[in-house]
Amino acid sequence: MNPAHPTELALLDVAGMALADQAAISGGTPGLLLMEKAGQAVADAVLRRAKPGAGVLVLCGPGNNGGDGFVAARLLAERGLRVTVALACPRSHLAGDAAAMAQRWTGAIDPIAGLRPERFDLIVDALFGAGLSRPLEGEVAALVCAVNASGRPVVAVDVPSGLSGDTGASHGEVVRAVQTVTFFRLKPGHLLQPGRTLCGTVTLADIGIAPELVFTADRPPTTFRNAPALWRETWPAHATDTHKYRRGAVLVVAGGLTGVGAPRLGARAALRIGVGLATIACHPEALAAHAARGPDALMQRAIADNEALERLLAEPRLSAVLIGPALGLDTRGRDAVTTVLRAGVPAVFDADALTILAARTGSLKRLFERRGGPCVLTPHEGEFDRLFRTVPEIAQAPSKLERARRAAGQTGATIVLKGPDTVIASPDGRATINTTGSPALATAGSGDVLGGLIAGLLAQGMPIFEAACAAVWLHGRAGEDAGIGLIADDLPEAVWRLLGEDAPNGAPRYGTKNGPPSGEGGPRRDLKLNSRNEVGQPRAISCRSKSRPERW
Repeated sequence: MNPAHPTELALLDVAGMALADQAAISGGTPGLLLMEKAGQAVADAVLRRAKPGAGVLVLCGPGNNGGDGFVAARLLAERGLRVTVALACPRSHLAGDAAAMAQRWTGAIDPIAGLRPERFDLIVDALFGAGLSRPLEGEVAALVCAVNASGRPVVAVDVPSGLSGDTGASHGEVVRAVQTVTFFRLKPGHLLQPGRTLCGTVTLADIGIAPELVFTADRPPTTFRNAPALWRETWPAHATDTHKYRRGAVLVVAGGLTGVGAPRLGARAALRIGVGLATIACHPEALAAHAARGPDALMQRAIADNEALERLLAEPRLSAVLIGPALGLDTRGRDAVTTVLRAGVPAVFDADALTILAARTGSLKRLFERRGGPCVLTPHEGEFDRLFRTVPEIAQAPSKLERARRAAGQTGATIVLKGPDTVIASPDGRATINTTGSPALATAGSGDVLGGLIAGLLAQGMPIFEAACAAVWLHGRAGEDAGIGLIADDLPEAVWRLLGEDAPNGAPRYGTKNGPPSGEGGPRRDLKLNSRNEVGQPRAISCRSKSRPERW
């Protein structure tokens, strides 16, 4: 499998998961065996939470989710738990594998009317799966309200009932789970908000579906959970004879005196991610302010007009440009954006540059097609709305993932749609959902640092989609490590600490995958990319809990 398409990180929508089930059955794995293994995974999750002899309420629906619930109920009863099963439809409505598993349950089956969820120690939600396309209604909706009000922990099967597996959204009542057990591969709805919060910790169980039956050379995955395995092979490699220009030079286009801080955050982040040179291009009246603030490693250049900016952008040693942080929305800012659009250097458009682009008439696609180099747009939701509100096929897309993907396809730019569930989308159709980060990142200047990280990786020759994914992942991890109380100034240093550690002999390990190993006289970088979202078998994913480290 192409390393750019690591199937362990692939996400499958509801239709894709149905095809995976069918591929496994066609390949010789009976559907009843898949259901038995799914129910076993649910039972195992309950047993890790429940005390011996605990009372468990298993809520079953009419489909395969209900079948998984019947399996879990049988296995839990065999382990000595006091299990009550309630069915949200007449038993005669069950069909196929779900009906067969209901036959194997020898206990009573209660109706859902009149249930008191608070009387149980734990609840298993096997009512409805990821493919539900309508709001919960009637007795089922009332039951979900009672479950949520009970205060009892809920283990959900596949997704919490009422949640869309494709979008992470709900249009009515939805179960709030402390843990969700899903199978083979995650769905976008497990990672997109509010689904990520409603799912709690997500456990991914292997139920015997062979990846090679699902992901083939002519049908590779295109949607992923963002993690180092997706981009580690493209990480910049610097030989021992490198120099600062080979390591990349980033230009940050700044505005005037009122916005000195933001562009410096971006430039510092570019330096900390590994570029050899970062230069602030500012209005002449702001030059002294920039020069006085440090660090001394940051260069400053005054640009009195567009001709001066054009000359800087035409320098052959320039590798990438970041424009937008505190640029200003005046004529000089608009002219600077136009100048960068006309340049061939890889570019990151952020903040004020996005507002300026949103005010332009005409197609963004035509603007970016005329560029000689790749570009990244890094909008938050408000900026994205201003950019694309007049494009119905983007603005009305059913999920954040699909909005970002369509925007990338229409503009030809890589889109980083920021938020607690940042989506990175490439014009070629690939997309990732990021799972690192913390509320600490909701602070002024955080986005400026992210823009600098992306520009810094682009300047070092990293492919554009992989550079955006890596920067977003590292930015999130840095926020996790720094914690509440961080200010944006802390982030470049927190990222730097993620990139290396001191070797036992005290020599810094800077590194390249092509250079000599540490201890043999050459530099090496061992990235400490320790994900709190590492996945094992069974694999737990949570933005709130620490699990096994994910290393390079």
